[in-house]
Amino acid sequence: MKILHIGKFYPVYGGVEKVMYDLCDGLSKQGIQSDFLGVNADAKSTNIVKINEYFTVYAMSYIKKVASTYLSMSMIGQLKKIKNNYDIIHIHHPDPMACLALYLSGYKGKIICHWHSDIVKQKTILKFYKPLQTWLLKRSQFIIGTSPTYLAYSPYIQPYKNKLRLVPIGIPPVNQDSDFATIEKIRALASGRKIVYSLGRLIYYKGYQYLIDAAKYLNDDICVIIGGKGPLKVEFEQKIEQLGLRDKVFLMGRIEDEEMASYFSSCDLFCLPSTERSEAFGIVQVEAMAYGKPIVATRIEGSGVSWVNEENVSGLNVATEDPKELAEKINTILASPTLTHQLGNGALKRYEGHFTQEKMVELMLPLYKEVLNDNK
Repeated sequence: MKILHIGKFYPVYGGVEKVMYDLCDGLSKQGIQSDFLGVNADAKSTNIVKINEYFTVYAMSYIKKVASTYLSMSMIGQLKKIKNNYDIIHIHHPDPMACLALYLSGYKGKIICHWHSDIVKQKTILKFYKPLQTWLLKRSQFIIGTSPTYLAYSPYIQPYKNKLRLVPIGIPPVNQDSDFATIEKIRALASGRKIVYSLGRLIYYKGYQYLIDAAKYLNDDICVIIGGKGPLKVEFEQKIEQLGLRDKVFLMGRIEDEEMASYFSSCDLFCLPSTERSEAFGIVQVEAMAYGKPIVATRIEGSGVSWVNEENVSGLNVATEDPKELAEKINTILASPTLTHQLGNGALKRYEGHFTQEKMVELMLPLYKEVLNDNK
């Protein structure tokens, strides 16, 4: 069995491309050829990386980036060149470039579409992309959703109910090795206070403006640390200054891979305050669960975020854009060591039972086999 995953970009920063990478990695460890075709987001040059005997990354050059989409002629050319080497092409949506490449490649074989999210914000792109999106859904043997909520809610996939299958996102075992210098830096910021941690790009739908507002209502023995960079950094810095929260809310910028374990290990609670269905799953909260941290996340209509964070099991969920409720739930958990421990333990068990890389691969394999056995 040989699978080609196409979509998004490499190197892996998170989100869809992390799922692609983890699937390829997990499948390759079982001796299944599983390769990754995407765009080289770090440079406008092609880079081919052999991860192991059964896993190669084709990171192709691009011409221009338009509204989060990398335009890449070399991706089309590479797909035409290698398409017949594979039994199945597994495309990860949303990615208009990957879909266009697949359409223009003339590939006649089996297709699985992994529906990570609808296109929510880029309405102009969707207007032009929708016919191609419809072609992809009709052409695919299966449409994979990452949560029951998204499968039930997304309007674009409802006409294809017989093709819909559920495979929750899973992640590999997390690195537990903390860095002493990073731990000391975090402790110095916290000054003995409990830590609420959040991690993600500083962009509109992540909802950090509401977490910053919520900090006004947090107990005095709690501080907030936010990791990640993005276009709203200056705006958030100004907001923190205006609210007089310089000693309570800290923007750390990009968190390096070797620092990740230190931040997750040091925090007492993880918060995912996202506001839009663009946050379809919230993989980062699964990472926090793997460290045994209780979660406070948001109830986003049609998103899987609050399904991943099971109410009163792994954490608590709140309404979007409501700083006072956000603060109230954080205060409730952190004021009770018993509840903090109970939800943290529940989070770890939920990760181990539902959201491991091994579980994700285990659920995908029968679908690949079913597609290959279908002679239609």
